[in-house]
Amino acid sequence: MDTSSREHDLVLYGATGFVGRLIAVYVAEHAPAGMRVGLAGRSRSRLEAVRSQLPVAAHGWALIEADSEDADSVAALAAGTRVLFTTVGPYAKHGLPVVDACARAGTHYADLAGEVAFIREAIDRYDALAKTSGARIVHSCGYDSVPSDLAVLLLHQAAEADDAGGLGEVQLVATAKGGISGGTLESMRGQLDAMRSSTALRSLAADPYALSPDRTREPTTQQPPDTGPVRRTDDGTWTAPFIMAPVNTRIVRRSNALQGWAYGRSLQYGEVMGVAPGPAGAVIARAIALGIRAFTGAMAFPPTRRMLDRCLPAPGTGPSTSTQRAGWFHSQVTARTEHGHRYQAIAAGPGDPGYAATAVMAGETALALALDGDRLPTVKGSLTPATALGNVLIQRLRTAGHTYQVTKQGSVPYST
Repeated sequence: MDTSSREHDLVLYGATGFVGRLIAVYVAEHAPAGMRVGLAGRSRSRLEAVRSQLPVAAHGWALIEADSEDADSVAALAAGTRVLFTTVGPYAKHGLPVVDACARAGTHYADLAGEVAFIREAIDRYDALAKTSGARIVHSCGYDSVPSDLAVLLLHQAAEADDAGGLGEVQLVATAKGGISGGTLESMRGQLDAMRSSTALRSLAADPYALSPDRTREPTTQQPPDTGPVRRTDDGTWTAPFIMAPVNTRIVRRSNALQGWAYGRSLQYGEVMGVAPGPAGAVIARAIALGIRAFTGAMAFPPTRRMLDRCLPAPGTGPSTSTQRAGWFHSQVTARTEHGHRYQAIAAGPGDPGYAATAVMAGETALALALDGDRLPTVKGSLTPATALGNVLIQRLRTAGHTYQVTKQGSVPYST
């Protein structure tokens, strides 16, 4: 579908939300002159307030009123732009009408979804339609799940270049410093509520191939548990369960399957949180593991949730600017190939991972979809960051100050 004559190159939907404002600032600072950008949301007055606080380059951006509960407004929103990036969540509640409108209009779509059930439903409903219309539907374009997805892509490319065999055991160890927003917590509440009331959703959440394009063709390879025990890595670092593993691992496995299992049908991919070495690391790791279980249990039980809600961030709020600037993320991904070769990838960057760093990832995703169409993979439909954007996004993020590199054991970094 030809979208070149549309009014906007890019629309940021949810621009008045906490993360939406951060992405709008990033795009305003990095979009080329003449790029036609719009800000969308339910309230024009709130959009005007956000626009007035953006860099001067954004002061001429269009303002578009749209509400996910108003199908006509969302259809008009999608039909008026070539690319739509949405931060309006929880996505299970607000996201499907936006995916529907973009898939029908042939509009490229991206989001920050970390909700497996939502992504699964969007795939089932709109993958075929998006392929027909020419839309790229790209989920999980922030800290969920860009570093994981792109790091494993780099590992695959390095192993393939060396004819080292497919990827076998692959593990990401995540370390980071940052805060949490009310929107993230609201998404967590929605997912816990849905699983509590649905056996099917609980089964989906437990399926390591929950986002597969063809579940019947997936290998029988045993996958690492998302909430495994506290362990110590080869370098002595103690690890605990990583709260983002349940979505990141499924995005990576979907990327593998969408490429015809190019990474290898023996891929065993898991993620953990790196803590610290030594006895203190063991104690802290066990405390984190216990804390995650306790917090999840408390959030799933209405009386204890109400108590927690009194001290947790409300929707629309998040970490302070100083917290965001002081944050960082570092994901170290080690791989052993089917032929026994070993590789290590690093995905890292400055800024609170869920907010400042995510704004970079989301902003560069949006800009890549809007500006780099002739360099992107030609595939359409329901995609992942690795399959939709691949090396184009890697290069953009490197230019933006993030690290994406891969080394063979005892060698110098590869470049792509």
